[in-house]
Amino acid sequence: MERFRLLSQEIPRTNRIMGFQSQRKLFCFAVLWSFTVLTQAQIVVKEPLSERITGYEINVSLDTVAKTVSGDMETYWVNKSADTVPDVRMHLYMNAFRSNRTTFYLESGGSPGRKEIDPGWTEIRSMEDREGNDLLPFMEFISPDDGNREDKTVIRIKLPDQALPGDTVHLKISFETKLPSQIIRTGFNDDFYFVAQWFPKFGVYEPAGMRYSTDGGWNCHQFHARSEFYSNHSVYDVTITLPSSYVIGTGGLLLSEEKKGALKTMKFRAEDIVDFAWTTWPGYKVFTDRWKHVDITLLIPGARTEQAERQLTAVRNALEYFERNVGPYPWPHLTFIDPPSKGGGAGGMEYTTLFTSGSSDKMPEFVYIPEMVTVHEFGHAYFMGIIATNEFEEPWMDEGINSYWEQRIMDHYYGSGYGRLNHRLLKASDKSLARMSYVTSPLRQVASNYEYSWKYPQESYFMLSYQKASVWLHTLSGIIGEETMNEVFREYYRKWAFRHPSTNDFINVVNEVVKKQHGEKFGKDMKWFFDQTLFGTGLCDYKVYMIKNQKFRKPEGKADSTDMELPEGADPDSLFISTVQLQRLGEVMLPVDVLVGFNDGSEILEKWDGRSRFRDFVYKGKREVEWVRIDPEFRIIMDINYLNNSMTEKPDLTPVRRFSNKILAFVQFFLSIFLL
Repeated sequence: MERFRLLSQEIPRTNRIMGFQSQRKLFCFAVLWSFTVLTQAQIVVKEPLSERITGYEINVSLDTVAKTVSGDMETYWVNKSADTVPDVRMHLYMNAFRSNRTTFYLESGGSPGRKEIDPGWTEIRSMEDREGNDLLPFMEFISPDDGNREDKTVIRIKLPDQALPGDTVHLKISFETKLPSQIIRTGFNDDFYFVAQWFPKFGVYEPAGMRYSTDGGWNCHQFHARSEFYSNHSVYDVTITLPSSYVIGTGGLLLSEEKKGALKTMKFRAEDIVDFAWTTWPGYKVFTDRWKHVDITLLIPGARTEQAERQLTAVRNALEYFERNVGPYPWPHLTFIDPPSKGGGAGGMEYTTLFTSGSSDKMPEFVYIPEMVTVHEFGHAYFMGIIATNEFEEPWMDEGINSYWEQRIMDHYYGSGYGRLNHRLLKASDKSLARMSYVTSPLRQVASNYEYSWKYPQESYFMLSYQKASVWLHTLSGIIGEETMNEVFREYYRKWAFRHPSTNDFINVVNEVVKKQHGEKFGKDMKWFFDQTLFGTGLCDYKVYMIKNQKFRKPEGKADSTDMELPEGADPDSLFISTVQLQRLGEVMLPVDVLVGFNDGSEILEKWDGRSRFRDFVYKGKREVEWVRIDPEFRIIMDINYLNNSMTEKPDLTPVRRFSNKILAFVQFFLSIFLL
């Protein structure tokens, strides 16, 4: 709690949007409120982590019969730009579940349900500014992405007075949100509730020149089936009234709890996070833990309590690894949820200081799915939470980078060859499974940075945003070295924590760090790499084409010289000319190591820039080349075919026999399960 600040110190500067009398009243209220919070929660004043361009004070009640969350909110947006802004825009994400004609359902198919209780929506009951002006007549639904008039996930509110640079726009909104019965990130099932994307939320205003808005303006996209979100870091004060028997988990710290009969009212506060979500269900079991300054809370079904320590350990591992290699976790708390089976649609999602993992009531210890999902979703606290990129437009910057770190963490703590699955008959690393998804995909040649996320070719979004991006990030690490890669992310964190970087910002950090640590070893910058992997559509595939060992032939006829200089006293009959020929089959050209082994047990490590279609290495002497391996350390995991990366003159059948025995044992293992 040491990072919390007094409300009176965080009120944004206001001018024409708010009158002097209102400012004075608000200041007096803030001082009184801050004193109460300080004495109740022992809050230590610290500097804010973000600019706090937006903030929300929300007071709602959960109706477990009507399946609604309704109440009031006061919110602000600060015009930090040099622009004069005539309107504000807000997301009403829950309206994506309003009908089967919304953009979300047109893109995904299906239906929000036939019964009255099935759909989800948000209704604005009233909206006023600080002076009490009714803004409902100035509110309209817009569809900036596709013009779909049936989509009501974005609203525009024309301001009575334009917001000048430095102005603060205050809104007071009464709203009702109906939760959908089909849980897609958010919704309800019976007495289980996961409440996300549930309140009117500001878009991001971007001054001219920013990556996401070249001409300047609001970046406020509709809710799409293949996209996630983008928002400012905000301060949240959220009060929730719900049945006393329900267990609740939120992204904030609990400040107070008051019980009145069958209901309880709980107040939470969260600072500098990009979204506030919460869940409630009577069946949750609560586990707590602590890592350094971070209080950890896990909500998990009673049937899975034996998995609690597995998931808590995974969170501690992630906290440790990120702090060491990227940067510190800045908040004093985190809550994560393992939803019950009936709430499974809420699993595997992130809301900064609250995230959901994913498991099942029976999970073998050798299957690290709960750990993997926990590590992945926690990682979004860094890539989406701290470094708040635009998931609508550049999803790889969140999902791809986060997948890269998930794979590193899983393979580091759970085994480099079996970080996802560790059974004596079958092992698989987290990184190798991601690579397999990429190399076997028919859509692997689509660029990772493909325009808007909802315009990705069908079925390619997940492979490109997650797997392909993580694969080329591992490849970049293999080229520049893991410690340099760590320093890239440390610098990325230092420069862009609590801001909104773009792809070019990330590339600039890579160029800066690589040049600082390696000079021009890899060229003036790394543009050649990103042009091929991030922006390109080519494939990487290197092949050992041939090994040729020829005995030295004595000069015959009128030859004036020999093909080699013979050592004094050497027997020409014992000398060889050995040639290794390599081939580049793909379009992608990356530097790669080549390990050459000889029949006397010696080895030579060669360097190949990978540019030419063919490359020969020639050796003269008494030894013959016995085998060749391209990329012996598997640093270039973008190579789509490892099978042609090696060749030997004397194949050893022992590994083949071992593999056959493993396959047989594996088949017997599963047959024994099915026949029991």
